[in-house]
Amino acid sequence: MKQKVFFFIASIALCLGVQAQNTPQLNLPRVKLSVGMFQIDAQVAANDMQRSIGLMHRENMPQHEGMLFVFDQPSIQCFWMKNTLLPLTAAFVEEDGTIANLADMAPQTTQSHCSIKPVRFVLEMHQGWFQKKSIGAGFRLQGTPFIAK
Repeated sequence: MKQKVFFFIASIALCLGVQAQNTPQLNLPRVKLSVGMFQIDAQVAANDMQRSIGLMHRENMPQHEGMLFVFDQPSIQCFWMKNTLLPLTAAFVEEDGTIANLADMAPQTTQSHCSIKPVRFVLEMHQGWFQKKSIGAGFRLQGTPFIAK
């Protein structure tokens, strides 16, 4: 009997975990960023679970919003778009806030897009957001406690 109860509880936990993985994370902490005169409202993904889910399963997102992925140490970062429905651009950002490179990423693909050098942050925005604002490598993000000023 104890074994059946344990199996039942384990099954429920597994189902809840699968359910949680298929829903977007909308309640992460937020931070205000700016680059030039443009403002960004970014959710912050600061731990392994938050970073692994990222913007998966999001069907829409306001144009001025994005997600800032924060890592403990600078390193080469690679991103893909499995289960991500929106076309995004990843800005690979150095510790001082300087954009090292940008990568356009197609939805629902497993192609890796990597930083060209060690970075501590990755900012994902709607694909085309950076291009429309003429923002590229060498520009610097401001306004977050995570980025050294």
